[in-house]
Amino acid sequence: MKDDCLFCKIARGKISSATVYEDSHFRVILDVNPATKGHCLIIPKEHFDNIYDLDAETAGKLFSLATCIARAMRDALGCEGLNIVQNNGEIAGQTVFHFHLHLIPRYKDDGVQLAWTPHESEEAQLEEIRAAIRKAI
Repeated sequence: MKDDCLFCKIARGKISSATVYEDSHFRVILDVNPATKGHCLIIPKEHFDNIYDLDAETAGKLFSLATCIARAMRDALGCEGLNIVQNNGEIAGQTVFHFHLHLIPRYKDDGVQLAWTPHESEEAQLEEIRAAIRKAI
């Protein structure tokens, strides 16, 4: 736990939150500034700045929990879809530097826009990128 981290304090219960689920590894809370009704955050109790610091075991447990929470949101809220959003680094929109996963229920005409402009790719460029990533794995 980092003493100056807001999400460490929330995850450990030092700051109150609308908690929908908690276990020894995670706390799931309602976002205080939700994109839609029922917008939740899954916050690991252990501090990780971002996905680059997250270990594989924690990531596996997190996504297993995300599927459980997503189903519960669908059943309880009647949402028609769900976005999973996770930002890494300021350039990507991360504002709290403690890894967290957004589960955003989606409803018809909810006004939420998560979109980008698709770009064209040439086959040679795709191959170069593919090879670089595979080599780094």
